[in-house]
Amino acid sequence: MSFEAVQSQFLRIRDQLANDLAQGVLAPQGKLPVERELAERFGCTRVTLRQALQQLEVEGRIYRKNRSGWYVSPPRIRYDPTRISGFMEYVSAQGRTPLTECLHAEQRPAGNWLAARMGLASADEPMFFLQRRRWVDGRPVLLELNALVASWCPDLLQADLNTSLTTLLRERFGRVQSRCELTMHPGTVNEEQAELLQLTAGSSSFYLERLNFGEDDQPVEFDQEFWRPDSLAVVVSTKYPSP
Repeated sequence: MSFEAVQSQFLRIRDQLANDLAQGVLAPQGKLPVERELAERFGCTRVTLRQALQQLEVEGRIYRKNRSGWYVSPPRIRYDPTRISGFMEYVSAQGRTPLTECLHAEQRPAGNWLAARMGLASADEPMFFLQRRRWVDGRPVLLELNALVASWCPDLLQADLNTSLTTLLRERFGRVQSRCELTMHPGTVNEEQAELLQLTAGSSSFYLERLNFGEDDQPVEFDQEFWRPDSLAVVVSTKYPSP
């Protein structure tokens, strides 16, 4: 079979599976039949079938669980970067079930790169470094790295970090962030990040980088987020100026 014929075949399989998903033949997070059954259904090789499945994965319609199979992707979480609200808050507001898992927390100096990125006076500035994993409806969707100026929120490491950091800072430390600078672009995950997000090393991700400022417009937190690419939709509401 020619390359053109194989390409045409896997696109036809992709279209049929996409139609099944659109018609609700499989519920969100429902498991697809095993690859052998799907290959028999379409009369194709496993290689051709995987091309179709991988195309649907790129489109965010299905996802793989390591050593478990293919599943229908749930609806994406809608995220508005113009609002200062925590993950736990905006996920719950969409009728979903969020969970935060703190994987590591420590205090150490900022270091040269972070001091320059945040505009700190010294690379020796004490910082709290957190690594946390975020879940939605029992699926890991986000790996988050936070670096906070220790003097802005003393004793942070003694608090429960398996919760909303935004709420914790407000209620325990009386701290409210005034604004942020946000960068977003496609990225990839390394081997450690992939394992935590149940992806394959080198898989695509959606990367968010946030520099937060405190009450006196001073830099207080640097945040890096690695999202599963099929789990997030950035939505921004704008008003056009009146004529």
